[in-house]
Amino acid sequence: MSLWIAGIARGHNAGVCLLKDDEIVFSIEEERLTRSKYDGGPLASILKILEYTDKLDYMVVSHTQTLNETAGRLDYTNEDIYTGLARKMGLIEDGHPWNKHPQVIDTAMLHHKMHASLAFYRSGFEEAVAVIVDGAGTCFAIDADGDPRYMWETETIYKCSYPDNIQTLYKTLGCKDWLPTVANEAPDTDIFNNTTGTFGASLSDRAGIVKCYEAVTEYCGWDAIEAGKTMGLFPYGEENSGIPEIFDSTAQWPTPISNRNLFVPKYPNSSMVNESLYEQLRDQPGDSDPTLMKNRRDMAYAVQTQTQKAVADVIKYAVEISGCKNVVISGGYGLNCVANYYYLKELENEGLSIYVEPVSNDGGTAMGAALWAYRSITKDTTIHPQAETVYLGPEHNISDKDVTEMCEKFNATVTEATDQDIVDLITSRNIVTIFQGRSENGPRALGNRSILYDPTDPDGKDFVNSVKHREYFRPFAGSILEEDVHEWFDLRGMKNSPTMMYAVNCQPGVEEKIPAIIHVDGTCRIQTVNQEQNPNYYNLIKAFKDKTGCPIVFNTSFNLGGDPLVETLEDAFTTLAKSAIEYLYLPELGKLVKVENV
Repeated sequence: MSLWIAGIARGHNAGVCLLKDDEIVFSIEEERLTRSKYDGGPLASILKILEYTDKLDYMVVSHTQTLNETAGRLDYTNEDIYTGLARKMGLIEDGHPWNKHPQVIDTAMLHHKMHASLAFYRSGFEEAVAVIVDGAGTCFAIDADGDPRYMWETETIYKCSYPDNIQTLYKTLGCKDWLPTVANEAPDTDIFNNTTGTFGASLSDRAGIVKCYEAVTEYCGWDAIEAGKTMGLFPYGEENSGIPEIFDSTAQWPTPISNRNLFVPKYPNSSMVNESLYEQLRDQPGDSDPTLMKNRRDMAYAVQTQTQKAVADVIKYAVEISGCKNVVISGGYGLNCVANYYYLKELENEGLSIYVEPVSNDGGTAMGAALWAYRSITKDTTIHPQAETVYLGPEHNISDKDVTEMCEKFNATVTEATDQDIVDLITSRNIVTIFQGRSENGPRALGNRSILYDPTDPDGKDFVNSVKHREYFRPFAGSILEEDVHEWFDLRGMKNSPTMMYAVNCQPGVEEKIPAIIHVDGTCRIQTVNQEQNPNYYNLIKAFKDKTGCPIVFNTSFNLGGDPLVETLEDAFTTLAKSAIEYLYLPELGKLVKVENV
């Protein structure tokens, strides 16, 4: 009999992963279903479970705070909203009393461990050291008066082995309004095996690495969670001796500690750049767009270059204390594709094998929770090959009838089409979207929900940014035939890059060939594609190469600025209808849709 486990990620980037034994049935973030960016409370995602099973053996909930503290309660039964919804759907049995459900496991105090579990179980390694660099997970500590207090985990190192040994070796912890007198050891609890140990810890009232990045992101004019924009802006800046150091070089800590004068932490939320202390960080008369200001650009440069070095130092420390050369990386900073490429050079003489988890954001903790629960319950020691796909969204199985109905609703036309027809459109400088199969889990579009364009267009970057309503400095990605990648890009020893987790240098002479997808620093976030991973997408890129000699297509996420990636066929039609994009390619059906724009 199969074991059905649902992992539930509650916070921002909320979502659900459904596991049947150790097979991921689907994994999706709430925003894809509700169309609200970074949406929390994965109620729509939980409803998706009924399309695959009517019973769960376990529901494992991941967040930074417990269900009892922050989940909200149902009238009369006093259940948290997630447990109550699952009971009402018939997925779990009634609790006795109703607010006690043995099938529901709350991993709130193990937020970083869920990040680590996901990366480890998808890495293909028999054992590994996990480096988690994230915003603010949660731990408990006891203060001098014996009262429980929150600490916020910012960087964590784990030693990982099968079946479920995710052992904490070290944590950096931030404290909001108190500081324990004992700061070198903290408790580590395994809720499945009912054991408790200890780990090394460094505690302070300073901002963690991600909190520094979030502070600069807000300083540049965005929400703290939009750190990808800061990563895009950084190469427009330069090293500036007037910018204060991000980290305190005088502190004697095992891992980097931030400059307390520069960053004011606001745990568990972001941090603030203390510009009042530094004249060079204050706005000048006439300043308007922060992205054009030298101090903002140079701060973006400083936080990118200095945090990536800090994380490399954490990796070195992790290898030292674990004795393990296999490294897995997750947590929000794992999405920093500039830093990921930097490690390959910075650590090239360390003899490391590194796996960066492509769903490193908090949405990935749904998968991490489900996979960890399965191994903890079954003690299964099966090691799967390293994950090279994130096509994990729910099945849609669209038909000709579905397309016809959408065309009638959106005043669109549909015709038969081949890959060659699509290449002709792209080389005529038309934007073409592609919709096929299961959506990509995580933030990267990898050819199933993508916007495609001609990478050779010198004006392509500005044109597509304008159509998508994105800022001028935002870079684009490229999807390239795997067999051609080394001729065009320097992968620093990697064989491929199938999940778009690295911003890599182009080879000499390449930039002028594909100017639309090369960033101002000469890099491109690339996706390598082979026929086994995505045959329809591979064949389309191959047709583009046959016509142009270029084995690369311009690829960006199928959405408009501020919107989540499209999930359903109706989402795709809606996006075209409210934009200047006209064409939608459905390769599984051999159809091309043209939507009349508003």
